[in-house]
Amino acid sequence: MKIIYSPKYEVDIGAHVFPTVKYRLIKERLISGELACESDFIQPEKASLENVALVHTKDYINKLNTGTLSYANLLKLELPYSKELAEAAFVCVGGTILTARRSLNDKISVHLGGGFHHAYPDHGEGFCVFNDPAVAIRVLQKEGLIKKGLVFDVDLHQGNGTANIFDNDSTVFTFSIHQEQLYPLPKERSSLDIGLDAGTNDDVYIKHLEESLPKIIKEFRPDFAIYLSGADPYKFDQLGNLELSLSGLKRRDEFVLGEFYNSDIPVAVVFGGGYALNVLDTVEIHSNTVKAAYELVNRGKR
Repeated sequence: MKIIYSPKYEVDIGAHVFPTVKYRLIKERLISGELACESDFIQPEKASLENVALVHTKDYINKLNTGTLSYANLLKLELPYSKELAEAAFVCVGGTILTARRSLNDKISVHLGGGFHHAYPDHGEGFCVFNDPAVAIRVLQKEGLIKKGLVFDVDLHQGNGTANIFDNDSTVFTFSIHQEQLYPLPKERSSLDIGLDAGTNDDVYIKHLEESLPKIIKEFRPDFAIYLSGADPYKFDQLGNLELSLSGLKRRDEFVLGEFYNSDIPVAVVFGGGYALNVLDTVEIHSNTVKAAYELVNRGKR
């Protein structure tokens, strides 16, 4: 199984809760655990301005490129601006587009990055510069490769940017299961939102998925899905209060990816957030997501 990754994702943002080092550490863990070798990783190209502009305004793209974002924009983004950050954002969108394309042939494809679901058309927000899942879906639709897309978002935080972008669009279903009394406030309206109370545990969480995903697949019948597999519902995450364990998050990934695989729906996996007190916990959670995908792909080859 090929994996999309770029070393450019490790941007120096100073002392920050967002561990950009996680992407490299995940790659190293996959190699040391013999799930992947160096030749399995594909480095993506930068997304074109034309493709990014399928979702984002030209004014916002230009300000990002020229380093002229307003102070208000930077406050919403919650990241220090640099040319390296802008470069990484374009490469990341290119990575998710490539992952989406590969999934159409491979059934499952994984991006060690992406999932920046808080970005709106005209601004970045909550550590998210560009909304790469939204751009990838728009690219596939524009090229006639898919008609209907699903964003299945299990990050700790609601995918507010994604919900806004696809609001009232019958060709895209947005699902978000998240902690309710947490950023973003107020929330946008997804096609289906499940807001969870603080303290929600593995069994309650997974029951929600078991009741929701098969129904979405049956009724919406997507041609393609993006699985935004956030590591931040973890019980030791610094930004949330859910109580999911490492094993519970592994069960989550196995269930979700298994449903897509068994329903013959191509799925592109992106990561989203993860802010555990110990960054190695975040690395383990994301690595287990890749492992769940790897096992399904290998099962299909037997």
